[in-house]
Amino acid sequence: MPTTDNETNAAMPAAPEQDAGVEPESSAEAQLSELQARFIEINDALLRARAEAENTRRRADEEVSKARKYAVESFAESLLPVMDSLQAAIAMPDAATAQVLEGVHATLRQLASALERNKVLEIAPPAGTKFDPRQHQAISVVPAEQEANTVVAVLQRGYLISDRVLRPALVTVAAPK
Repeated sequence: MPTTDNETNAAMPAAPEQDAGVEPESSAEAQLSELQARFIEINDALLRARAEAENTRRRADEEVSKARKYAVESFAESLLPVMDSLQAAIAMPDAATAQVLEGVHATLRQLASALERNKVLEIAPPAGTKFDPRQHQAISVVPAEQEANTVVAVLQRGYLISDRVLRPALVTVAAPK
């Protein structure tokens, strides 16, 4: 059956009618100005975030620089009493040998205490301790009446800072039998 013009028009969707007083151009302009405002807002947020990141990086660099510069401050402060004791000993040229020896022992205790407070620990393995190449340096291998590869004697004490070896202990080690 042939269709009429009225039936064809009824089957097609109606064209959108323009609202009275609202032109399509003003709607596009409104969208454009909204997008421009949003762009300005996002751009501003981006610039602020970049500035904050740069400020954070700069502050971190300054803190690292200060930490390096003043890292030894507490260590040096703990050594000042040792320096005072040594200067006092020098200021007493007429001191008896017993007094000097007593002062040296007191100064050594001060120094050991200062090192310990700053996490500098002594490595002085007792005889018979298993040789540890991470903490000990073998100077010689000697025949001994103890198990092989154990410390016979400590020639020079070593030191640790926390768990890191500052200087290994110099030791003699028992030779295999």
